Amino acid sequence: MKTWFITGTSTGLGKVLTEKLLQKGDRVVATTRKAEVHDTLKKQYPGQLSVVVLDVTDTSAIRAVVNKAFADMGEIDVVVNNAGYALFCSVEEASDEQIQQQINTNITGSIQVIRAALPHLRKQGHGRIMQLSSAGGQTTYPNFGYYHTTKWAIEGFCDTIAKELAPLNIGVTIVEPGAHHTSFGSAMVTAPVMAAYDQTPAGEVRRAIAAGTFPIKNDVDTTVQAIINSAEATPAPLRLALGGDAYRDVRAALVARLEALDAQKELALASEKNN
Repeated sequence: MKTWFITGTSTGLGKVLTEKLLQKGDRVVATTRKAEVHDTLKKQYPGQLSVVVLDVTDTSAIRAVVNKAFADMGEIDVVVNNAGYALFCSVEEASDEQIQQQINTNITGSIQVIRAALPHLRKQGHGRIMQLSSAGGQTTYPNFGYYHTTKWAIEGFCDTIAKELAPLNIGVTIVEPGAHHTSFGSAMVTAPVMAAYDQTPAGEVRRAIAAGTFPIKNDVDTTVQAIINSAEATPAPLRLALGGDAYRDVRAALVARLEALDAQKELALASEKNN
């Protein structure tokens, strides 16, 4: 039996993950912005589920909640940063407030949860950090510029701490799901549309999503089970691309970047040769 701390459990992958873990017999500290969403689960699993209200943009609240969770549970084996959302618009259409909120939630919130947990994980001598990113943490799609900004940033952060924490027996896994039938799409925040972008890739993506022509073939249960299974893997996998679209899109992006880098090899090495 493991004990998990999971943010953003009201809907989507976080909710399914919480349900599957409880069914498995594990203990879960589930954070949400609305405690009542888990009333039924609390009745079903009174000894396994602890529900805590948390807004991950509130750093002081994060520290208090994480500290209490470790104090109450004794040890926490897996810390899952799942809270997040997408700002869906061209980069010019977003307001300053929308940009800041996206950064505060997806980047700063995740970083501060990890920072709050680290002293406890170090003290207990083991643990796993799982960061929900996206295929969009390795590739890009028009109209998701600010979402990509946050996911690329948090991947860089987690890639770094994986190296720092490995000697301390704390593993780090970046989860990169593709498109799934969850509340992700309906929860996207939008901005007033500018006609100037109608005939650009941003406009094309907007119309395709509105028309429902984006195929979604990934199974939520299979993806969540893969996340659970990865907690048992040693060493911790640094990245998990989950979904056919995630594999194809991330691979294409990485191949294109490698080809572009190789094409510049002589230019890059010229500086080294001249010194």
